[in-house]
Amino acid sequence: MLAGGLRFATVQECLDFLPPDERALTGELRELLLQEAPELKERISFNVPFYKVRRDICFLWPASVLWGNRKTYDGVRLGFSYGNLLQSGTGHLERGDRKQVCWRELTALMPADERMIRTLLREALRLDAERAGGLR
Repeated sequence: MLAGGLRFATVQECLDFLPPDERALTGELRELLLQEAPELKERISFNVPFYKVRRDICFLWPASVLWGNRKTYDGVRLGFSYGNLLQSGTGHLERGDRKQVCWRELTALMPADERMIRTLLREALRLDAERAGGLR
């Protein structure tokens, strides 16, 4: 069950649903992603914002948008769809038992986080371009 059975049609609907702390952090992360990579296309998938150029690059999953019946973390999870291929993610991203998706859970956006996100995003965009060109 996602977000207590709610379905969001737009990113704004998702943001409006969130408690103030998650809304603010999601907004900051969203702004960072779109400033760093204006070519990203934003859409709702699995009830949360996803970002893509050719393929999905990353997503923002606020903790209040449930996957299942209970909240399992705090803040916002920034996930990379092909995080397993990101060399810069070593030591920064969690993988759990997932094969390719990796993430970082954030409760605030610190300068070190911003630098890390910019680096990971640039690498993810490069990989997306390479994979689209048949180089990977």
